[in-house]
Amino acid sequence: MKRAGTLRLLSDLSNFTGGARLRELLAGDPDVLVRCSPDGRHLLLLSPPGSPAPQLLVAVRGPGQALERAWPEGHPSPLDAFFIPWLARPALILVWESGLAEVWGTGMEPGWKLLQSTELCPDGGARVMAVAATRGRLVWCEERQLGVEGRPGQLSMAFSHCVCVKTLETSGEAGTKLGHTHILLHHCPAFGLIASRKDLFLVPTTATWPGVAHVLLIWSPSKGKAIAVAPSLGLSHSKSLNPRQGDTWDFRTLLRGLPGFLTPREPLAVHTWAPSSHGLLFLDLQGKVSLVQCHGGTRTVGTLQEAPVGLKGSAALGTFHGTLACVLGSTLELLDMSSGQLLEKKVLSTDRVHLLEPPAPGMKNEEELETRGALCLLSALGLFRVGWEAPRGLELPSDRDMVFEEACGYYQRRSLRGTQLTPEELRCNSMFRAPQALASILQGHLPPSALLTVLRAELRDYRSLERLKAQLVAGDEEEAGWAELAEQEVARLLRTQLTGDQLAQLNTIFQALPTAAWSATLQALQLQPDRTGRLRSQAPPDVWKKVLRAPASAKEPPNGMLPPFELLCQCLGQLEPQWLPPFVELAQRQGGPGWGAEGPGLPLYRRALAVLGEEGKRPEALELELLLGSGRPKAVLHAVRQLIEKGEWERALEAGLALDSSSPLLRSEIFKLLLAEFARHRRLDAHLPLLCRLCPPEVAPDELLLLLRTHLPDDVGASSPFPEPGAEPPLTVGLVRALLEQTGAQGRPSGPVQSKYEDILWEPGTPPPTPPREPIATLQASDHPGPEAWVPAGQGLCATDLGGHL
Repeated sequence: MKRAGTLRLLSDLSNFTGGARLRELLAGDPDVLVRCSPDGRHLLLLSPPGSPAPQLLVAVRGPGQALERAWPEGHPSPLDAFFIPWLARPALILVWESGLAEVWGTGMEPGWKLLQSTELCPDGGARVMAVAATRGRLVWCEERQLGVEGRPGQLSMAFSHCVCVKTLETSGEAGTKLGHTHILLHHCPAFGLIASRKDLFLVPTTATWPGVAHVLLIWSPSKGKAIAVAPSLGLSHSKSLNPRQGDTWDFRTLLRGLPGFLTPREPLAVHTWAPSSHGLLFLDLQGKVSLVQCHGGTRTVGTLQEAPVGLKGSAALGTFHGTLACVLGSTLELLDMSSGQLLEKKVLSTDRVHLLEPPAPGMKNEEELETRGALCLLSALGLFRVGWEAPRGLELPSDRDMVFEEACGYYQRRSLRGTQLTPEELRCNSMFRAPQALASILQGHLPPSALLTVLRAELRDYRSLERLKAQLVAGDEEEAGWAELAEQEVARLLRTQLTGDQLAQLNTIFQALPTAAWSATLQALQLQPDRTGRLRSQAPPDVWKKVLRAPASAKEPPNGMLPPFELLCQCLGQLEPQWLPPFVELAQRQGGPGWGAEGPGLPLYRRALAVLGEEGKRPEALELELLLGSGRPKAVLHAVRQLIEKGEWERALEAGLALDSSSPLLRSEIFKLLLAEFARHRRLDAHLPLLCRLCPPEVAPDELLLLLRTHLPDDVGASSPFPEPGAEPPLTVGLVRALLEQTGAQGRPSGPVQSKYEDILWEPGTPPPTPPREPIATLQASDHPGPEAWVPAGQGLCATDLGGHL
């Protein structure tokens, strides 16, 4: 029965952030460059120079912020842009023709930010012609100016290019950074660069010297070798090319040493190149589609019914399930990869269509089952899946029938009887009890289709795991393969009980490949930062219960094995320490009774501190953050005392202000600690407004003054209104007044004064009248009044009184 090709709508782009802008760019410019992130959640659109703003758009499916960039006239837009495929957080690289490269990514705060900016061509005068990003590497072809000794001429100009590679290295909070540069090819023509998930293809362009425009190169970084291929001649030659060992090629010297490669041939007339899992596909101007395989062999896949008209016009190639899909204009043709036979032809409603690669292996998202191994078609109308529809009228046998049919074949192979064994005989004969028992168990249970749906996730993981093991055995992309294997294994272990052998295996993976293990944990716990910078999780409680489970005993774990929570904290402390305090706070919010968060054992912040090292050897900043975020009064007070000892007054005040109304006693204790410091010295005067905000409303003025008097320094020597030079200034009434005003009521009370100090806060509405002043007569020396003149009437002093005061 013939299969039917289908286009199923996955999304109308309304669930993408910036969906309206996304539709506008897809419908407006046919030459827009479209790339999809490895997890399938981000779409990147880059318009050619001269297009209306924005020239760059990164739309995200689900929660997240889009990235829009525009460059004014006179400022060129990027030559190309790529997603970095092996990071837990989304990141992309922008490359300009001048050699400028920018790395953009997301961090704890929402939104995109510039992580690094560097020059690929620091010498100046060079021009980037093509660029590609493969796993862990950025490769570009640049045109260099001829030196003084270089002979100017057409041939010298044609071979004035070189191909360079720069490593992408992980870098803590930044996520990635551009590393060292190595030159792969010297004196080569202008090459275009196309990257697949395993190999990099260097293909001729219209600017390539005609004498070598029939040659292309395949570089396999994981194998450390490159293959020169001449498809029209049927020739290929392999040679070592490993940047780690310092290998580099001179292109002209290389071709001279390859017999037959310089045979005069017409340049390859290629309309479209496209990478695939099988190699490199290319469509020529006659409509023939060929495949350059990774080992250097070339074969014809098939011929389209419609050939492209010249080099203009859009075309896209892709493969899925042994089928070649080609979109030429508004026509979609599906060809069998083995025979080249046309399977189906469809006319689309638009000619502005882009084929997207499926998500990378190991990436988990809600549409992975639908898109794994299939192609996605993107247009302004939406995101579609290209696939095959199952034939109608095909009835699967029941589960009981399949049991007896399978058992029939098994027993027939073991039987010595010459007669054919039938399923009906197995049903009736009591000798064969195993298939009858299995059939009775399956009777009334899920049918095969429903059972397949339930087991689809497990079957998918098992199939990808077996495929990955085969790649590792073959030696293909070993480093990336081990990382992917670790991610899949951690995801599987987090679904188990994590005891005994499972816990030991989890510890081994975190020790060997911590980055890949944390990436898998990040996806399993579904960790994402919110707008306030705090972490949130959408993982089910069962997963958190396994992660937060406290150890069975307080003794040292056997063989150095750490429980899951301690293991994650240790990994975060090594890879991204700034994520550890938010992660512990999130774990405290997720924890339930008996999970290890609120049980009789150690609190989570103490368990996190234990893996950071002994007291006094831990990173001070990280320890303070954990103590402040613990929510435990003793821990918070201990952290505030450390901040006071270090003189970080503003941070200590903010720690107290961050406490909500549910912790009034803790907030009051922090206020008393800081009030004591305020009474002893003047280093807190600049932060007096924050101290006033921290003052509890229930503190009375007399209680405040009593607290201040308790911590005032003792007077030494004679009192003076002015401090001696270099001495600490004393506490003044003006500073105390601000605190007393904070402790007073909003309006003056109408009843009696409750405190004997409270009346100083209130000033009368009208000041008392000024007494009249009379001119004072000038006194002469003889008219100077004696002592008795200063004594009021009726209050004379006797001699004994004066003597006593003298």
